[in-house]
Amino acid sequence: MAIRLQALIERLGGQLTGDGELEVTGIAPLDVAGPTEISFLSNAKLRDQASASHAAALILTEAEHGRIGPEYAGARIVTPNPYAYFARAAQWFAELAAPPVTPGIHPSAVVDPSARVAATACIGPHVTIEADAHVGEYCRIDAGSYIGRGASVGAHTHFHARVCFHARCVIGERGILHSGAVIGADGFGFANEGGAWIKIPQTGRVVIGNDVEIGANTSVDRGALADTVIEDGVKLDNQIQIGHNCHIGAHTAMAGCVGVAGSARIGKYCTFGGAAMISGHITIADHVHVTAATMISRSLPEPGKYTGYYPFASDAEWEKSAAILRNLTKMRSRLRELEKTVERLADNKKEEN
Repeated sequence: MAIRLQALIERLGGQLTGDGELEVTGIAPLDVAGPTEISFLSNAKLRDQASASHAAALILTEAEHGRIGPEYAGARIVTPNPYAYFARAAQWFAELAAPPVTPGIHPSAVVDPSARVAATACIGPHVTIEADAHVGEYCRIDAGSYIGRGASVGAHTHFHARVCFHARCVIGERGILHSGAVIGADGFGFANEGGAWIKIPQTGRVVIGNDVEIGANTSVDRGALADTVIEDGVKLDNQIQIGHNCHIGAHTAMAGCVGVAGSARIGKYCTFGGAAMISGHITIADHVHVTAATMISRSLPEPGKYTGYYPFASDAEWEKSAAILRNLTKMRSRLRELEKTVERLADNKKEEN
């Protein structure tokens, strides 16, 4: 599984300083990389570690290449974005190390006769594929997964074990769905009549674009009438909830435990920190960045970074602050009265003069 440095350059680009015939077997952190591994420097704070690294080669920027002296004796790959270069190199190493995938349908799988499964697809044990579903070329559907009636799975898409992909949902090419993901469950739609809840049938779909990755135990609800849409390149972490009729713009990324209420429309190239909460029926512009645990309760028409959590403190300090917050309305009223009193005294003094 060794790769020549020159082969990395030919495949991924970059400028090589050092022996192109040197073979490397993997990628490791700066402080533990050995003479057959490469590492990367994407944080200037780790420059000392890079200088002392025993890695065979170092991925770094032109600026860092000039700052690291001769104490680092290994080869260097100069590129504008070392972290992205590392990611692509890691993908290549992972491809080489992955066990071979054999096309075919496992004997224990249940595939409806009307389903269309490409001959190059790999269908694992105890998979269920319902009527009129379509599984594209080179797909991999791992053990225990479910593909509902009329659903469509694009080429090179991988469902890890126990993915549930409900009826009529669509995912494009090169998707990755991790274990426990549920795509196309009913949205949370009910009408209230006299205190009782009446279920609203959820008749829309979930439509997912190309190159989308969805984490373990994440749920994306189908639309009530229209579709829930996840555009190309979206990355969703584990245990996220996407409500019905949401629209997530291309290349947006969400960290774990984010919750998006129904009918929210989120722009392209947005990021959401862990446990951020998005209210329903709002619109968020492109290039919005929401920090962890922030609650977004209204539309954000402008790009930028948004934060809405109160800094933590000791319990005693927090209780004092909470007590002050509870009395802010009274304090505001008293302040206004004091301001009026000061104005009256000032006016009286002017009249006396």
